[in-house]
Amino acid sequence: MTISVIIPTFNEDTTLADTLAHTSALGTQEIIVVDGGSTDLTVPTAQAFCAKTPDTYLLTAPRGRARQMNEGAKASRGDVLLFLHADTQLPEHTGRIIDSAFADPTVVGGRFDVRFDSSSLWSRIIGSFMNRRSRLTGISTGDQALFVRRQVFERLGGFADIPLMEDIDFSRRLKRVGRIAALRDTVTTSFRRWETQGPLRTIFLMWTLRFLYWMGVSPHRLRHFYTAVR
Repeated sequence: MTISVIIPTFNEDTTLADTLAHTSALGTQEIIVVDGGSTDLTVPTAQAFCAKTPDTYLLTAPRGRARQMNEGAKASRGDVLLFLHADTQLPEHTGRIIDSAFADPTVVGGRFDVRFDSSSLWSRIIGSFMNRRSRLTGISTGDQALFVRRQVFERLGGFADIPLMEDIDFSRRLKRVGRIAALRDTVTTSFRRWETQGPLRTIFLMWTLRFLYWMGVSPHRLRHFYTAVR
């Protein structure tokens, strides 16, 4: 299977170069960066990398992770679509791991366990909790590098055009059509958001948003709440 890695970006110049280099070194067949209007050096960083690296492309799209990922999917050629945050690095042998997961025809997609690039106790607790919750509920978040068979992604209509919770919404729809592989191989992601906003405050915010979402509050309303309390 060929894998297209799709990376949505917005002002990610501090992490993007390392993520691109790491992802390319894994031998992934195609990397597509989709920028949503960055005002820092994200676009020049991506342009420089694409100019020297085969099968690596830069697109632009209206800002919004769902829109950007959908545009990347439309432009991609792979049998498997893997959606990767710009501050997240995939495990070694990613291609082999995904091929093994898809050897089971009932598997329609999957995600990795997550660990943070921090040695703090909070990072280990939060990472462990995220992985356990995901394994129990079958719901994946963007931090876990969601991947999906292309034909299934297209059948589901891609990500819903919503400003928040697009990963949770897609996971809910995905698990209705087949099995999601909850891989124990880990991606490594940045702990910067938690450190900047504080672990307890961030946990409270994330759980509040998810509770309101499960209660039926529109993601468009949740965006205003999220912006107000950040």
